[in-house]
Amino acid sequence: MLTVEGVDLYYGASHTLRQVTMSARKGEVTCVLGRNGVGKTSLLRAIFGLNPIRSGTIRWEDKDISTLAPHDRARAGLALVPQGREIFPRLTVLENLMTAFAILPRSLRHIPDDICGLFPVLKDMLGRRGGDLSGGQQQQLAIARALVMRPRLLILDEPTEGIQPSIIKDIGRVIEKLAERGDMAILLVEQYFEFARDLASSYIVMQRGEVVLSGRQTDMDEAAVRTYLTV
Repeated sequence: MLTVEGVDLYYGASHTLRQVTMSARKGEVTCVLGRNGVGKTSLLRAIFGLNPIRSGTIRWEDKDISTLAPHDRARAGLALVPQGREIFPRLTVLENLMTAFAILPRSLRHIPDDICGLFPVLKDMLGRRGGDLSGGQQQQLAIARALVMRPRLLILDEPTEGIQPSIIKDIGRVIEKLAERGDMAILLVEQYFEFARDLASSYIVMQRGEVVLSGRQTDMDEAAVRTYLTV
C-alpha cells in the first residue's frame, strides 16, 4: 500500500502541494481528478521522487521512501508512465521495452510473456521505430515499458490524452486486468471523468494543490466531483 501523509511541495516560492494526504492499495485503481494546474502531476512526481517534498511522508510497503532517489524508488517497485509518453523515438519498440531492464536483476532481463497478450498491436511492431507509431500505439508502448519493470505500483499520468476512442477502450481493459491480478496498486491521473469513474476503486479530487474530495467510487457524488472538473 502507498500512503502519502501531509505532503507539501514547492516550486521556488510557489506552494504547489498543500498537506496532501491519500493512499492507494494493491488490487485497486486510485484516481486523481482535477482541472489542469491543480497539482495532479506534481503529486505523481513527488511520489516518484522527481521533485523533493518540503514536508510530510511518502510510504510504500511500510517503508518511508520520502528521500529515496527516483531510481531507488523504481527498484522498490514503482513505475511511472509520464504524461506525453516520453518514449525514445529513434529506438525500436523492442529497444524501448528493453530500456526497462536497467533496474532489473540479470535474471529478470527479458520481456514478460503477457506483454504481447496485453498489447497485441506491439507484437508485430517490435522492429519498428517508436517515433513511427501512432499516438495511441506510443501510449501502449509506454505502459508496456513500465510493466517490463515488474512494478507493484503503476503510476499513470493522463494515459487517454490525445488518444482515439478505440485505443482508450483498449487501455481501460488493460488497467482492469492489471488491477484484477491483485499484485499491483494503480494510481491514475485522469481528466476524462467517465474513464476514471468506471475504473476507480477510490478517488481524490484536487484543487489548488489540496485534496478537496476523496472516497470510495461506490460512494462518489458525481455532481460534486464534476464541479471541480468543469472550466
